[in-house]
Amino acid sequence: MNPLALTIFLLSLAIGTTITLSSYHWLLAWVGLEINTLTIIPLMTKIPHPRAIEAATKYFLTQAAASALLLFSSLINAWQTGEWNIDSISHLPMNALSIALMMKLGLAPLHFWMPEVLQGISLSTGLILSTWQKIAPMTLLLQTSHLINLDLTIILGLTSILVGGWGGIGQTQLRKIMAFSSIGHLGWMIVVLKFNPSLTLFNFIFYVIMTASMFFSLMTISATKMSEISASWSKTPTLTTSTLLILLSLAGLPPLTGFAPKLLISLELVKQNATLLAALIMLASLLALFFYLRLTYVVSLTLPPNSPNSLSSWRTSTKTLPITAIVNTLALILLPITPTLLIFL
Repeated sequence: MNPLALTIFLLSLAIGTTITLSSYHWLLAWVGLEINTLTIIPLMTKIPHPRAIEAATKYFLTQAAASALLLFSSLINAWQTGEWNIDSISHLPMNALSIALMMKLGLAPLHFWMPEVLQGISLSTGLILSTWQKIAPMTLLLQTSHLINLDLTIILGLTSILVGGWGGIGQTQLRKIMAFSSIGHLGWMIVVLKFNPSLTLFNFIFYVIMTASMFFSLMTISATKMSEISASWSKTPTLTTSTLLILLSLAGLPPLTGFAPKLLISLELVKQNATLLAALIMLASLLALFFYLRLTYVVSLTLPPNSPNSLSSWRTSTKTLPITAIVNTLALILLPITPTLLIFL
């Protein structure tokens, strides 16, 4: 893609998210979300492949439907209350608005677009879709968390954790696995949204760091299938080791970064007398743990036949190595400074 066009699109993404983050008016928030949606579509279709065109079309139709529902619910709210402020919304439009934002995030059962879209685009665009594109809808949910329906968040959160686990078990494509991983992590965030929004924000920050590090690692070793990542051990052992640890961090195993959000959310639910819910989401997350462990097994304990031990034949992207090293470090060692981060939140 032309560097000038790429710069314009990335700046537009930043502007769209900034407008939504700084808005106090539902129309401005909607405009920011629309800028984000329309900007990422050219990035999806930068490789003119039928699969990419299909992914962009599915993404556009889903996001357009969610935006229409968001605009419709905010119009009903303005008609009922006479106000467009984000924090003054009545209960009936709030349910429709929550569903619209959850559709934009890709929560189950509104998740069907997410794995298909992510599979059809490149890893770099998938990184933007899985991290940056979720900032604006998640911010709006956090701003309206005191008005959101508790039953809705619990049902959609638990469904997302289950779907994220079940969907990822049978996959061999790494982008689809990351899509179902994203659905599962968002489920954990939504479950605790009404109880403790700060904890949802904390989990979201950690999710962005871990997902970005995984995508950067896959971009560096140019792997999109499980068979490709299995051949990486004999050729880039250091990077493969960090990828293995990031997978375990995404699974939420101690003493890695991903353990902190799961521990704190479980403790918060127990504190709110929702012990049964905490037990259910922990049991449901065992499904996701299975496919993360299967991936680490494929990476570390399998070796394809006739694989040379030389670095010369391996396709590595040196452009992403420095940022991969930084993000991977963050994704692995943030657990000790978790109490410090919680003070700021």
